[in-house]
Amino acid sequence: MNGISASRVATGYARVVGLLACVVSLVVLSGWSFGAPALTYIVVGWPPMAPLTAVVIALCGISLVLGAGVPAVSIGAAQGQSIARRRIAYCGAVLVLLLCLFRLTAYLFGWNLGLDSIGLTRRITAYGIQPVRTAPATALGYALLSVALLEVGRLRWARAFQACALLALLIGWLGFARIIYGGVSLVPYTQMAIHTALALMLLALAVLALRQDDGLMALFVSAGAGGGSLRRLLPAALTVPLAAGALALYALRSGWLGVESGMSLFALSSAVVFAGLVWANAARLARAETERKRTQRALEASEERTRLIIETALDAVITIDAAGTITGWSGHAEVLFGWTRAEAIGSSLSDTVIPERYREAHRNGLRGYLATGDGPILNQRIELTALRRDRHEFPVELAITPIRFDEQIAFSAFVRDITGRKRGEERRRAQLARMHLLDNITRAIGKRQDLKSIFQVVLRSLEEHMPIDFGCIGLYEPTRGALQIVCVGVQSQAIALEPSLSDQTRIDVDQDGLGRCAQGQLVYESDIAGSEYPFPARLARGGLRALVFAPLIVESKVFAILVAARREAGSFASTDCEFLRQLSEHLALATHQSQLHSALQQAYDDLRQTQQSVMDQERLRTLGQMASGIAHDINNALSPAALYAQSLLECDQSLSQQARGYLAVIQRSIEGVAGTVARLREFYRPRERQLALVPVDLNMMLMHVAELTRVRWSDMPQQYGFVIELQADLAPALPMILGAENEIRDALTNIVLNAIDAMPAGGVLTLRSSLSDASAEPASAPADRAWVEVSDTGVGMTEEARRRCVEPFFTTKGEQGTGLGLAMVYGMAQRHSADLTIESELGKGTMVRLTFPPAPARENSPSQRLAQAVQPLRILLVDDDPLLLKSLRDILESDGHSVQTADGGQAGIDEFLAACAHAEPFAAVITDLGMPNVDGRAVASVIKAAAPTTPVVLLTGWGHGLQGDKMPEYVDRVLNKPPRLAELRAALADIASARLTHY
Repeated sequence: MNGISASRVATGYARVVGLLACVVSLVVLSGWSFGAPALTYIVVGWPPMAPLTAVVIALCGISLVLGAGVPAVSIGAAQGQSIARRRIAYCGAVLVLLLCLFRLTAYLFGWNLGLDSIGLTRRITAYGIQPVRTAPATALGYALLSVALLEVGRLRWARAFQACALLALLIGWLGFARIIYGGVSLVPYTQMAIHTALALMLLALAVLALRQDDGLMALFVSAGAGGGSLRRLLPAALTVPLAAGALALYALRSGWLGVESGMSLFALSSAVVFAGLVWANAARLARAETERKRTQRALEASEERTRLIIETALDAVITIDAAGTITGWSGHAEVLFGWTRAEAIGSSLSDTVIPERYREAHRNGLRGYLATGDGPILNQRIELTALRRDRHEFPVELAITPIRFDEQIAFSAFVRDITGRKRGEERRRAQLARMHLLDNITRAIGKRQDLKSIFQVVLRSLEEHMPIDFGCIGLYEPTRGALQIVCVGVQSQAIALEPSLSDQTRIDVDQDGLGRCAQGQLVYESDIAGSEYPFPARLARGGLRALVFAPLIVESKVFAILVAARREAGSFASTDCEFLRQLSEHLALATHQSQLHSALQQAYDDLRQTQQSVMDQERLRTLGQMASGIAHDINNALSPAALYAQSLLECDQSLSQQARGYLAVIQRSIEGVAGTVARLREFYRPRERQLALVPVDLNMMLMHVAELTRVRWSDMPQQYGFVIELQADLAPALPMILGAENEIRDALTNIVLNAIDAMPAGGVLTLRSSLSDASAEPASAPADRAWVEVSDTGVGMTEEARRRCVEPFFTTKGEQGTGLGLAMVYGMAQRHSADLTIESELGKGTMVRLTFPPAPARENSPSQRLAQAVQPLRILLVDDDPLLLKSLRDILESDGHSVQTADGGQAGIDEFLAACAHAEPFAAVITDLGMPNVDGRAVASVIKAAAPTTPVVLLTGWGHGLQGDKMPEYVDRVLNKPPRLAELRAALADIASARLTHY
């Protein structure tokens, strides 16, 4: 019988004893309960069993049966048994302990607690049988037995368990021996009935059988030589002395032997049996030891050979059992995984070398293969990921070979680190992928000519296939020491928002990696999280860590820099940097070719545009010569009318409302003509640096334009039998803008006239104004930009005509058009920082929109302030136009000034010098610029030489631009013709104020 069979026999014995104890106790208790005296004796001739003893034996049997179904060391753990069974077993043992302790306490103090009858002896007393009390020795023995039952599942109480169980067994043996041999009790109150003693011994042996991990039962069920000898010799060791003792007792009672002879016979038989058992056990152990040593030497030799093979193997060798527990760990495994042999042996293979995310699947898949020793993962190499002690994962190649011996199976796992092989394969694949990507990028950029498109293709390819988290390209400006971003990757736009990087962003080049790259080096920054330089710090704020600068070099000069970044630190390998270097060389060559192509195309376009500009300039020069010849005469002719119209509007309160309206229209017409003459210079000379701007009401301006053009859109169409309907959609409370009123009026007039000409058969002319238009303006435009719009339902324009309509001298009207209308409108928009939008579709009409910036809050200019009361001045007027002299004299005298006139420049000089000689100097001199023989400059020069403090105001019909960009020498103020009364009065007010300050 081996150790496993002995363990099963011991467990079965405990269960049978427990069941037998329960049955016997129930029989005794039923005899006491139902008045059946024969049931209380168990065996005829034996004394009856006490009711309390029967209850205690029943409880011990129940606890023993429930405990026998659980492994000895696991009665307190949840291994195969329900919580209810464990609780019942414990409760039974605790109840036995309490009953025994109460019984012992009653004996010690002489109490009668009624525990002996437990209410079951009422019927039995009718037969003359008195209740039997439980002896103190019985209570003590079963108390020790209950303590042993409580300690069965406690690993730390193994010795206490053995002591309690053996003491209970000893108490039962003493009671049984006293009954068998008829001896006298050595200790009072140790009397015990034979059935109680037998039950106590059997139960004590059964309790010992429950604990097979330590003590006597551990030796009995062990598979070694000691366990086998004990199982073979134990029956003889128990039966021979008992038989000898029984024979001696029988001989003593029959008178065959004396006491001394009986005792001698018992002692001799016991000694002979003991000596024989010792000799037999020693001989068996000697043979087992010899065989063990022979086997041990063979095993050691085999282990040494195996160890040498394992230690010299190129692979790490790990042996495991069927449960996956490591039983062997080679030296190469220590180096490969970092765990020492002592730390690895005994641990689970899955928990030691398998990454945590694969462990559960590994356990489930490997468990079946290890249990059967067969499966697809055995006897062949598979690739998987292993885990080192430092939690680093690496690829390995694993082969598991089953090793069978007797009924057990083990496994030998050969593990080879294939990190180098994998890295080589990855490098080869990465190199092929990089070459393929470089080839694709080169092909893609070879099909493009514009710089922006080339850069965008490169960045998109890097983002998708390399990949990178952020990429941009900037042009390097050596003179400024800055990098101007010209292109940001499409997928990089979201990251670029955080460091505020976008197209046209300018970055200063410091002495950091960007500075070294500007010198021609490829720079790699593995971690820019703590960088103190501005550009890397801006990228770090966007969550980027690793950074590469690749220079684009042509003819040994860096003209651009490619920036590539990733979120993880140290994420660019050497192969990535080498690829970016090769890409930058290809990109530099393609970019240089694109720049050469663009430069050649630009040169060709510039040449063609220059030729056209020379032709246009020649025409403009001719137009300017004609304009400069007639501008003076036109302004002189308009001046009297303008002065009288302004004077009547200001001073004559007797005029009717209709007359005042007519005069206002006349005044606006005169100003429009004067503005048109002044703007003729725009076609052959640069515009003025400064433009006098005043607040302009766009709604009022549209109404004035509609009134000025009424003849064209209302009266004349009706003469030809068609109708042009005017519709006005004006936004209320439209804010004022700053502009030149006459220029805006002329521009709107030109647009309206063009719209009328585009509807030869009639249609709808719409004038509209508003603050914003989602369809016309970008979403980011300010909401307070005012715009005016003129649209028609006429013939419309082709796309080519719409694109060229603002070019000077381009017209679609043939001989009827000059080609200057929309060109003047475009010039006005440029001078006012306004946006000109033209939308047209052939056959559906045209829409022209002017969008003006809002007027900033500012104080009114001096020319716009209301004229205040001015001190009367003595003024000299010099001009060669009698009408202008008369009109100016009338106006100034009506303001209270004393005016002296001079016809021509020389007459003016003579008049001024004569006044100075008579001590009657003039407070101011107003002279015309263009006069025969002596012009206004000569007059101003002589006056300043004679009286340096006398202010000279120059009136010119040539306009500011016709006389040069600088103020004429010796002139204090220049006013245009026709003069505005507000400007003239403001100038005289300044002169008067200066005189008061001087004096």
